[in-house]
Amino acid sequence: DKAPLSKSLLLVPSAISILLTLLFQHYQKVFAYNLQAIKEDLQIWRLICGRTVCLDLKDTFCSSLLIYNFRIFERRYGSRKFSSFLLGAWMLSALFDLLLVEIAQYIFGITINSLPSGFLGPVFALFVPFYSSIPRVQVRQVLGHFSITNKTLVYILGLQLLTSGSYIWILALSGLVSGICYNSSILKVHQILCVPSWVAKIFSWTLEPIFSSAEPRNEVRVGMGATVDIQRQQRMELLDRQIMMSQVAQMRRQRQQQGGMINWNRLFPPLRHRHNANYQDHRPPEQDTPPPTEVSEEQVARLMEMGFSRGDALEALRASNNDLNVATNFLLQH
Repeated sequence: DKAPLSKSLLLVPSAISILLTLLFQHYQKVFAYNLQAIKEDLQIWRLICGRTVCLDLKDTFCSSLLIYNFRIFERRYGSRKFSSFLLGAWMLSALFDLLLVEIAQYIFGITINSLPSGFLGPVFALFVPFYSSIPRVQVRQVLGHFSITNKTLVYILGLQLLTSGSYIWILALSGLVSGICYNSSILKVHQILCVPSWVAKIFSWTLEPIFSSAEPRNEVRVGMGATVDIQRQQRMELLDRQIMMSQVAQMRRQRQQQGGMINWNRLFPPLRHRHNANYQDHRPPEQDTPPPTEVSEEQVARLMEMGFSRGDALEALRASNNDLNVATNFLLQH
């Protein structure tokens, strides 16, 4: 849902990879990422074919799972911005691939004629925004010391993909460097390497209806997590909040009948206070209230990108002393 580009990257290259492995093995040489043929014979088309489809099914499986997890960026930024990131990372990683191969040959004397095929550079580049913009939420703890978070599985998949080939570390390094360059506000690469609006409109008219999906109607709308586990956790928290709200509503009816007030401060955290007129009328004097904590606008912007309002983001950051992870957990749970 709301990620047609991610679905196309998940289905089309995987289907081609399976067909090449099972039925059309004699065509695999067309999709080989042969650097020697690119440099000596000027077969530039290999930069497209060799960097799109994986010839190893293990790489296909791992990269498909990573694309599935990274679909959160298309839902957050939109298909055009997400495709611009992939295009920029794809072009930059191709340049860094050739550069790193030359550096390895010059320093270590290693001659590399070919690299693993597939859409691996942009996949590794997506780890940069994943690390910097997706909050770390603890799911459970193992042996009392090791924390399992919503990001652990994605990092394990990336490590598995990194160790699947001999020279795949070059693709990983070039992808990470290209992701850092594209996200850098100093280099302004995102303003140069972007998908034009007319191209985005053409693809939205032609391909988006094929890969788009209807929004699921049998599930409760909740805040979107980075993995299936965190989405289940959010649904359970939503159910807990609904039960608590029903209990509070029942208590309020009883208090109204008795002519009293509900102690909202005991039931809810401070974010709920501003919705209560009684609390506003009985606020403590200004001289007893501590001065507000300075809040980083960058952290406020990150929380607003996740879908929270500016007021909620400001109060959560002040309450957590500018700790982004604590503020995010607080907003997700309340």
